[in-house]
Amino acid sequence: MTENKIFERLDFSQKKFPCEVYDNCRFLNCNFYSSNLVDVSFRDCTFESCDFSLASLKNTALSDIQFIGCKLVGVQFDECNPFLFSVRFENCVLKLAVFQKVKLKKTRFINCNLEETDFTEADMSSGVLDNCNLNRAIFHKTNLEKADFRTAFNYSIDPEANKIKKARFSKMGLEGLLDKYQIEID
Repeated sequence: MTENKIFERLDFSQKKFPCEVYDNCRFLNCNFYSSNLVDVSFRDCTFESCDFSLASLKNTALSDIQFIGCKLVGVQFDECNPFLFSVRFENCVLKLAVFQKVKLKKTRFINCNLEETDFTEADMSSGVLDNCNLNRAIFHKTNLEKADFRTAFNYSIDPEANKIKKARFSKMGLEGLLDKYQIEID
């Protein structure tokens, strides 16, 4: 087990990351591009300005993890170990990420680019999407109850195909709930 350590400017790209438990560690400006993080466990860790694009997260444990200013293009979070899965994203690029069937209850996405991200059948109840770009993001059979979309933009959510009870939207965002009907809103 590695505890309370800071990793800075390390390149783990296209390599197998040492399989162990990392507890309360900080990773600063590290490159995990296309790296193999299979069976690695991260608890109470922070990743700042790291590139995780195309990293393999099969059975990776992410418990109480913060991603700040990270690039996570094409990451398949649905392959992570679901036990105690808890993440938070701030100023991150999550284009083409996959959260299919992932429990994201109360998860916060702040100032994130979530273009073409797949949230099919995810539980995003009580989550917050603050100032997030959701252009072409996929919501199908997604639990969005009590989620906050008031400052999110470019989303298209079918109220008939998702649970949206008590979700919060701004008046400006209503178009994203009605676009399936191809009506004109002035």
